[in-house]
Amino acid sequence: MIKSLLKTTALVLSIASFSTLADDFDATKSKLQQALQSELRSDADKERDANRLPIETLAFFGLRDDMKIVELIPGGGWYTRLLAPTVAEKGQYYGALGTGRIKDWVNTPGFEKMTIVAEDAKIYRAEGDKFYTLELPETGLGVSDVDMVLTFRNYHNFSEEGRRAMNEAAFDALKSGGIYAVVDHTARHMEEPNRENRRRVDPVLAIKEILEAGFEFVDYSDLHYRKDDELIYEVGRKTVTGNTDRWTFKFRKP
Repeated sequence: MIKSLLKTTALVLSIASFSTLADDFDATKSKLQQALQSELRSDADKERDANRLPIETLAFFGLRDDMKIVELIPGGGWYTRLLAPTVAEKGQYYGALGTGRIKDWVNTPGFEKMTIVAEDAKIYRAEGDKFYTLELPETGLGVSDVDMVLTFRNYHNFSEEGRRAMNEAAFDALKSGGIYAVVDHTARHMEEPNRENRRRVDPVLAIKEILEAGFEFVDYSDLHYRKDDELIYEVGRKTVTGNTDRWTFKFRKP
């Protein structure tokens, strides 16, 4: 159902599919493979590789080792451990928003060039609210002309206001032609909010909001499509966790 909705939405919005115009992926893939084998990664991190398919996912987004990239809300740094070392030699990694757990990595082997930005941003949840609000300084993320902004399973954490602020910040940080890469857990289209879908996001709503920020829709991938996720249970439930259906969207700044 979700895949059909995406195709219909793409047609209605006249969304075109673009070929990746970056250099060959082999060198980047080699660096990602080295990062995957790093001793800095825990066994728990490695156990998630088969489910998260990081190399395939980053290939779809068009990551290259000479890019300037921003990772929004890196959390515990699962993707940071792959992204930062991959672009360390030729590119630049910026971590923005919710970077408390990766800040101490700066200047450690493999993360020497990692830079934390937008430290003045505020992410908070008012009493009684289920979702977070995001307030950014006038300088936004504090970087510009980057090649790619990525965020993984974070879109669902924010209110509409917070999501729009995040999309606007990503747009402002990117150069023309830059890529906004977003992954999150799938909710049923137009389903009313309930206890079970709090950490899921309607993919059509996400497309609408991100297009309204000024982006063009480039493509979507079914790498993380899970037909046995019925989209009716909270993503943390034992019957679902680790096997949730996730939409994987690629946008471009005109």
